[in-house]
Amino acid sequence: MTVTRNEIIPAWYTKKWAQPFLHAVAWITLFSLPYLLRPSPDKHQGHRQEDPLWHIHFIINCVLLTCCFYINSNVLIPRLVYKKKWWQYGGVLFLMLIIQVLVRWIFVNLFISSEEFDLKPTIFFSFFTLLFILACSTTWRIVKDKVEAEQMASDRENENLKTELSLLRSQVSPHFMFNVLNNMVALARKQSDQLEPSLIKLSSLMRYMLYETDEDKVGLDKEVDYLQSYIDLQQQRFGAKVQVNVNLQLPENGYEIEPMLLIPFVENAFKHGTGMIPDARIDIELRARQGLLQFSVMNKYNEEFEEVKDKTSGIGLTNVKRRLNLLYRDNYQLLINKKEGWFVVSLQLHLH
Repeated sequence: MTVTRNEIIPAWYTKKWAQPFLHAVAWITLFSLPYLLRPSPDKHQGHRQEDPLWHIHFIINCVLLTCCFYINSNVLIPRLVYKKKWWQYGGVLFLMLIIQVLVRWIFVNLFISSEEFDLKPTIFFSFFTLLFILACSTTWRIVKDKVEAEQMASDRENENLKTELSLLRSQVSPHFMFNVLNNMVALARKQSDQLEPSLIKLSSLMRYMLYETDEDKVGLDKEVDYLQSYIDLQQQRFGAKVQVNVNLQLPENGYEIEPMLLIPFVENAFKHGTGMIPDARIDIELRARQGLLQFSVMNKYNEEFEEVKDKTSGIGLTNVKRRLNLLYRDNYQLLINKKEGWFVVSLQLHLH
């Protein structure tokens, strides 16, 4: 396989096997140090050989410390430290220390009869050993989260740049624009009273696309106004050929949303819900209550007829899903299905 300059070869440490491999090497190196750095016994002094049970105790202690590392990084840090539950966090750490001391006490009293259990040195040694492991665990988790956050921000920026270019070039399809302009020419010839409001709607639509979408977030009311202007112009374009039912309800709360997030669903409905479809109908509903946005778009479709669309007629639902994943992660639910001649899109979004 030939690799060109434009192809990006991922670094080996980003592969799935790399992280477990590096962790395994780190643990093996760390727990081998007591053996590697231990001084050689002096044969002339007749040192006794160590009891093999101490090696078993060392292995169990290493397993316990490893468990403490991952419990702290994967459970305690995200669930307690990030949520500032300091008392619960301190209690769990104290329990870890008790377990370390208790394991040594069991081994000394039940298996190592030749040696007495000394509490103070055991607590001292276990405390600083556990403190070192927890410090490494906390540092690793914080660095890992920071790297992931930076990567997410980078992915989001790149995706927004791609989306912005696609939206500026193709969000409102050329066919739609040409038809709207032709309708306005017809209204001008007839000297219709509908010409001025139609021009105002088209002007607000273009203004929103070119200027308002530069912000990270916009007011939900602005996004809905844009949707309404788009729908009104589409209704003017299709007239009585398509039944459009619209119910856009807004609360008084000043919710914000990512710009141009909802329009692809509406455009998709007009793109695939018109044409060779008997009794064409599109239902659009939006409501926002208690921080939850519920948005649904339904359109009839004809399975026997798939209209061929040009390549510049929207960014597609696949890209919208990608954008939702980057922008809202676990704070949304998107359902898309076909049933009984209807194409249904339902979006639930937790607003910040």
